[in-house]
Amino acid sequence: MQQHLEDLIHTHRHWTGQGNVATYIPELGKQQPDLLGISVCEADGSRWQAGDWQTPFTIQSISKVVTFVCVLLDNDYETLTKTISVAPTADGFNSIVNLETKNEHRPLNAMINSGAIASIALVKGDTMETKYRRILAMMQAMTGRETLQVNEAVYQSEKRTGDRNRALAFYMKSTGIIQGNVDELLDAYFKLCSVEVTCEDIAVMAAVLACDGRSPVTGKTLFDAKTARIVKAVMTTCGMYDGSGEFAVDVGMPGKSGVGGGIMAVSPRKMGIGVMGPALDPKGNSLGGWKLLQSLSRDWDLNIF
Repeated sequence: MQQHLEDLIHTHRHWTGQGNVATYIPELGKQQPDLLGISVCEADGSRWQAGDWQTPFTIQSISKVVTFVCVLLDNDYETLTKTISVAPTADGFNSIVNLETKNEHRPLNAMINSGAIASIALVKGDTMETKYRRILAMMQAMTGRETLQVNEAVYQSEKRTGDRNRALAFYMKSTGIIQGNVDELLDAYFKLCSVEVTCEDIAVMAAVLACDGRSPVTGKTLFDAKTARIVKAVMTTCGMYDGSGEFAVDVGMPGKSGVGGGIMAVSPRKMGIGVMGPALDPKGNSLGGWKLLQSLSRDWDLNIF
């Protein structure tokens, strides 16, 4: 397995030259575009890594998976869908069009920016700081690493340049989808996106979902199987934004990407996979990471379809 992962990194690194790092968040524009790493965490806790797997990057939209877990634990599903649905989208991850013209102003799903912002507001907690801490604690539990923390430079960069997210949040407040202080809500969102992780952290998180809520590293059950199934279903249909359909065909696993270059992929009952390649395709997904997962899925017969 180790040699296979190393061979895949070598074979696919050239894809990093065909993508571009995210520059709309200035701090992310400083990433090295030629980085490519992978980590695999099997259901028994065994781990395998290759390439630049130890290089830290910010979790960005992969944090939406953890927020969604907390929202499902804290809310009745039928009540939740009155605020956020589970429909896929053909528009970009930060589009405001769907909020204006479709779905009764509800975010289409929890894997796009508007849905994630609305989701944070639904997590239990008397203050926004309490909600943020609850989601961060779940992230730490899923990775098995209590030392996870926010990359301050990326957080400040996102906060300075996050006007599109502010527009989404204030629009949702104007339609009654969210309540309370929008600035505090966005601050929690920016912090969660700026948590620094490695490929191994992402793989272990994915392995928790693969094991239906049980951590193969700590042995603790963090959430129930029903929650895990819902999260994996929404990842499959929505996790790669408007590229989710293509990812289902190419890779065939529940996945979630982030503009920091990470992709989380879940092979149910088998393993969790974390890849990182900051050079993105036009839809905001890691180009090298996508190609890496496509080959891995084919070679190891991981396609769930």
